[in-house]
Amino acid sequence: MAIIKKHDFVEIEYTALTKEDNAVFDTTHAEAAKKEGVYDKNNDYSPPIICIGEHDILKALDEQLIGKETEKEYSIEISAENAFGRKDARLLQMIPLSKFRRQNIQPVPGLQLNIDGVFGIVKTVSGGRCYVDFNHPLSGRNLVYNVKVKRIVEDDKEKLSSLLKLHLHLKDAEVEIKDGSASIKSKSEIPKEAQEEFRKISGRAIPAIKDVDFVHIKS
Repeated sequence: MAIIKKHDFVEIEYTALTKEDNAVFDTTHAEAAKKEGVYDKNNDYSPPIICIGEHDILKALDEQLIGKETEKEYSIEISAENAFGRKDARLLQMIPLSKFRRQNIQPVPGLQLNIDGVFGIVKTVSGGRCYVDFNHPLSGRNLVYNVKVKRIVEDDKEKLSSLLKLHLHLKDAEVEIKDGSASIKSKSEIPKEAQEEFRKISGRAIPAIKDVDFVHIKS
């Protein structure tokens, strides 16, 4: 076992649920997701590797992992204020049904929508209008994370690969590290701005890597 410190890369597995009704909303266990009726075949249920202190997960959970031990299971409670915030009445808005009809949408309670680029859930429909809640679906909910840190990752190549997966969604990139310089070869073309931001992240998280070069492999 080892004590977890800030800037450690750790592989974790967890199941997250709402405290009040024990409803699972996220998990790294495929079988648990199937049992709870939240399984999505498009999800990757393998335990993620995160960098402590980079807030790759919920900030309050990230901070509470510091000082914990590997190979032990913990039940960590997070208040609504420290999770997704309290409900904001200003984000419950009335929208005329005519706006939905123009988009050939028939709103019903519970329908999830993307309105003008913002996610919302229809709460009620009546009198030619409907109320849509633009709060985060988990706002106002106290959460519980049942977490186990499986191991601390030491290999810089594995660390960099995990950052690529988390921040750029690159799962099949070829990573090579030599003399403090990293080469990342991928079929995906990464915008210059995203490359620069990734260099900042990798520089903070993996000080041994001084430079990151992206190579676009054309099909």
